[in-house]
Amino acid sequence: MRSLRVRIGVLGLALLTGLAAPTTATAAEPTTPTVEEQRLDGAAPQEILRRSGFDAVAPDLVRALDRARSYAQARRAVEREGTELWRRAVDRAQGRGPAVGDLSRDDDRPLYWARLGMTRELRAWQPEFDLSGEQRARLLGELERTSRGQSAIRYPHGEGVKRILVTGFDPFTLDRDIRISNPSGAVALALDGTVIETADGPARIETAVFPVRWRDFAEGTVERALRPYLPKVDLFTTVSQGRVGRFDVERTNGAWRGGFGDNENIGRTETVPVTDPASQPQWTSTTLPYARIVAAVTGRFPVYDNTSVTEIPAGGSEPVVRPEGPTPGSTARAGGGGDYLSNEIAYRATLLRDRLGLHEKLPGGHVHTPVLQFGAGNTTEVTDPDFVRNRVDIIDQVRSIVTVAISATERTRD
Repeated sequence: MRSLRVRIGVLGLALLTGLAAPTTATAAEPTTPTVEEQRLDGAAPQEILRRSGFDAVAPDLVRALDRARSYAQARRAVEREGTELWRRAVDRAQGRGPAVGDLSRDDDRPLYWARLGMTRELRAWQPEFDLSGEQRARLLGELERTSRGQSAIRYPHGEGVKRILVTGFDPFTLDRDIRISNPSGAVALALDGTVIETADGPARIETAVFPVRWRDFAEGTVERALRPYLPKVDLFTTVSQGRVGRFDVERTNGAWRGGFGDNENIGRTETVPVTDPASQPQWTSTTLPYARIVAAVTGRFPVYDNTSVTEIPAGGSEPVVRPEGPTPGSTARAGGGGDYLSNEIAYRATLLRDRLGLHEKLPGGHVHTPVLQFGAGNTTEVTDPDFVRNRVDIIDQVRSIVTVAISATERTRD
């Protein structure tokens, strides 16, 4: 009883003190823009946003946030605006709605730069209510997921329609050329929610886009996004930009990060960090029907079955290139797709497939597109006819490759 009276007394004192003292918001301090966000002020990003009509996206988020009076309202606003950005980008790529601006509809860059405008505003936002640093981080995470299509994956119920999952990436190496587009991101926008016809009937494609940032991958963004869907789909492929003038179906993926700088100018040289590293393999392999894909006529670019890897052989100490794939007991230093994030998303997705017990049931792997090139002599303009034609041709060829792949496989369901 004495301890109860003491606690009541302390509570009463606290309440009186609270009534006597003015209250002030204790919202977490805004954070500075990231390296990616700082590039937004360049002339090319601003031109891309203006010429696509996406320059109003970030201001729309600011107005929505200013109307929020609680964390819950802010979260709903972020979810709504992020989802709307993805929907708007997909609609633009697929010819729905007004063609605002004069950039071609197939362009993936408005989505990328508009998202960065939104995240920069969210970092700087100072609400009138308490907002912790953890809550701000959760809002940023929600914005990333919704604006990348990761929370918008929807397949029809029932049998009769096959299900395909395709992923793409943001533009990267922007300090070399800030005008860069990533054809894999354009593929994701062009194919999301579309249906292709196969000999066995229709197949629905759903897509998502991933960041070019080591930290997001280490934090499990790939596994969180893909785990709910891999047991339900009939085929998946991760897609990224690869080599000049060719497509590659990557046969083998390696558990190694080679250190090249990401979009935050951060490099990582280490084994790919995953959960349960004790059971982590050095290599994973594609289960896509690569022979059928390579043999088919899918477009103007040649398609290769790429088997080469770089390894440290068992008992060795120096890396060795193996054109025919890894040897027993070797340590990965590069998969067929290299040692960057394209190799890593392929490694993570196929490792997840295998850990879910789907290796023998689910066709999946990685496809590298050709490098998307500007027209000869264009070193300053954000677009040109050759640039657009190359991107459209790559999109169309990925669609054909996916069609061949799903037509060549028949998933055995339990």
